[in-house]
Amino acid sequence: MMNVSRPRSARRAELLAAGAATVTVVLWASAFVSIRSAGAAYSPGALALGRLAAGVLVLGAICLWRREGIPPRSAWRGIMVSGVLWFGFYMVALNWGEQQVDAGTAALVVNVGPILIALLGARLLGDSVPPRLLAGMAVSFAGAVTVGLSMSGEGGSSVLGVALCLLAAMAYAAGVVAQKPALGTGSPLQVTTYGCLVGAVVCLPFAGQLVREAAEAPVSATLNMVYLGVFPTALAFTTWAYALTRTTASRMGATTYAVPALVVLMSWLALGEVPGPLTLLGGALCLAGVAVSRSRSRAGTGPRPESGAAGPAGTVPAPPGPEEYREGTHGVREAPDAREVRPDRTSGSM
Repeated sequence: MMNVSRPRSARRAELLAAGAATVTVVLWASAFVSIRSAGAAYSPGALALGRLAAGVLVLGAICLWRREGIPPRSAWRGIMVSGVLWFGFYMVALNWGEQQVDAGTAALVVNVGPILIALLGARLLGDSVPPRLLAGMAVSFAGAVTVGLSMSGEGGSSVLGVALCLLAAMAYAAGVVAQKPALGTGSPLQVTTYGCLVGAVVCLPFAGQLVREAAEAPVSATLNMVYLGVFPTALAFTTWAYALTRTTASRMGATTYAVPALVVLMSWLALGEVPGPLTLLGGALCLAGVAVSRSRSRAGTGPRPESGAAGPAGTVPAPPGPEEYREGTHGVREAPDAREVRPDRTSGSM
């Protein structure tokens, strides 16, 4: 009975994590549409602070309602690093960079982020980078390049803008890798809430700009800024953290390659920007690459199924070899199945 119920529970957790990742990429894609409106009335720093402030208010209210306590001390290192780099620096640098370069160039440079996540995750967290993940990321990056090239040409690109977008991609990658160990002891809601708070504190020097610009900004721009804080920040970052506790940073980074394809679709529906054939091709490649990176080898036709995955009907996956075990919490030896059911407690961080 245990052999049957265990794969089922692991499969259910896997589906919930996939659903959380889907919510994240959809809301992050919608953010690009809202940023276009809010960014016309708010400067990069003011927009980042307003977005984070709205996110902190929503997340703080949820924490009080759920009676979430303060994260354990062991989680604070990752929270501080991800809060400063991802919630704070990344948002300011990206907002500023997108004002200096055209949308296509920004998309090209920022999409270096998932590749950096895979490299940093392998080096600092010991994440495995299987061939399917590498192949999927290569296909998705080719799609992002195609989308970027199809969107470029109408705007200008400055050295400063490209540098800011590259710094944003680096901060995003470092923030994700730093957040992963924090999720081993803190809950996704705790890590997201306090990371957002740290980012808001980092952006406090822009408070004066935010007050002045809010007094003159149109209501639509302010509503878009609030939307950015409530949904793409408070909700999407929480669902991201939930999914990240149940998979590797590299695989989650590859999932975000679906964002360019969704941005093309949303811009078409919301802004009437009809994509050309090259843009549609790039979007299709992005989605295909994500599908490849999230796929798994069939039992009996390739590598052993990943932990938590059931084998062929009526069989139980072969037990992992000694080399697949690792040291777990309190010195207990953990098999891959155990790592799928509960968060990774890797001690390494940025």
